[in-house]
Amino acid sequence: MNSFRMYIGGEWVDAANGETFDDYNPYNGQVYARVPKGTRADAKRAIDAAARAFPAWANTPPAARQKMFLKAADIFEKRQDELVSTLMQENGSTVGIAMFQMFFVPGLLRQAAAAAYDVKGEVIPADYPNSFFMALRQPAGVVAGFGPFNVPYILCMRAIALPIAYGNTAVLKPSEEAPVAGGIRLAEIFEEAGFPPGVLNVITSTRQDAAEVGDEMIANPATRRISFTGSTEVGRIIAEKAGRHLKRAVMELGGKDPLIVLRDADLDYAADAAAWGAFLHQGQICMSTERIIVERPVADAFIEKLVQRANGLKVGDPGDFTTNIGPLINQAAVTKVHSHVQEAINGGANLILGGKYENLLYYPTIVTNVQDNMKLFTDQTFGPVAPIVIVDDAEQALAVANNSRYGLSSGIITNDFNKALDMAMRLETGMVHIGDQSVNDEPQVPFGGVKDSGYGRMGGKAALDEFTELRWISVQRTPRTFP
Repeated sequence: MNSFRMYIGGEWVDAANGETFDDYNPYNGQVYARVPKGTRADAKRAIDAAARAFPAWANTPPAARQKMFLKAADIFEKRQDELVSTLMQENGSTVGIAMFQMFFVPGLLRQAAAAAYDVKGEVIPADYPNSFFMALRQPAGVVAGFGPFNVPYILCMRAIALPIAYGNTAVLKPSEEAPVAGGIRLAEIFEEAGFPPGVLNVITSTRQDAAEVGDEMIANPATRRISFTGSTEVGRIIAEKAGRHLKRAVMELGGKDPLIVLRDADLDYAADAAAWGAFLHQGQICMSTERIIVERPVADAFIEKLVQRANGLKVGDPGDFTTNIGPLINQAAVTKVHSHVQEAINGGANLILGGKYENLLYYPTIVTNVQDNMKLFTDQTFGPVAPIVIVDDAEQALAVANNSRYGLSSGIITNDFNKALDMAMRLETGMVHIGDQSVNDEPQVPFGGVKDSGYGRMGGKAALDEFTELRWISVQRTPRTFP
């Protein structure tokens, strides 16, 4: 068993109360790590450390910040084997999703290195004689970052990398299900890369203590921005609290992401894409394809091909590099997934494949005749389930796709680009992928959703608006005439 500490003010420390909690391997049920059981007092000292570090870091030249981020990217790549092992043991990642993170995060860090030079202003024309107007961007202050368990290296690093590159400091609270991958490993990399003490601080806590830790991170006057990735239910609570304190927040929340397969699609390609979108990482991705909408003339052939691909997926130990489907994160996740499947079957849906589990391993599942009053249609399932809805035409497909309180990502597979582009313009999702499924991300894109999938954008230049203050400064070069 591994024992870890939190990272506050450049030091590895225990929780103020000295308590710890166990972090379990979801595949074998054994304790993977013992980590500090942080409380509100620990959140406060982490924020204090970030606030102390902010003035110097905000004034650190961009070249110096860039050098540290480039070094962090190199360190991440150098530690790949260890980082992959942590993912497999701590949150049941198979090699596919683990390697996706190994490629993505160094790119994100190098994007952050370039972003150190993005904090720019502009000259604004002035109507009053001899006035000079300028708009300046400046770092906002301390950023409170909340990361989920499912893709921890990407989603936790994304919460803090660009904000820190812009000159902010950060306090990161990873999920209690992935405190090592989502926080401690990232702090180790930042420390080795030479980031000054207090620039990044990581606190770990249990689910029971999460509310009070989160309250401090939101309410503390020193925090000026909030970055949250997680469920819509928790995100709504955080957004309400942030609003009460007039704190600007970026919320990347859940999804019920549709994939539309039109009648002219290459069905082999569509089945490959749908299997990837629905079953990658056991469906535990906010962008997972959770509704497959197929035009009737090709529905039977498409379903047959998807079943063939799902039957070929190996379920088991994520430490085995030939495994495609590993465990869900905990028993509550299994219970939720199975309840969604059972409710649909009881309501008249057809179970084509799967619908069974062993311990935390849920087998790839395909359900047809899914209706819009079923949880498989309305609620985020977050498991390896492919609900299929058959429609008569493209317009009905669009209506079904938009019939959701969520609006994160979507995909359209067709050979008619003009039709796809027209549909993309009318899809109510923050991201649309033509010729692809719904699981897509790169560091430079404006990542985020609409409706109950959140607001704000995490990546690319859009993040500059979220994590800096835009200030107007005027200079009156000659005395004004006052009435």
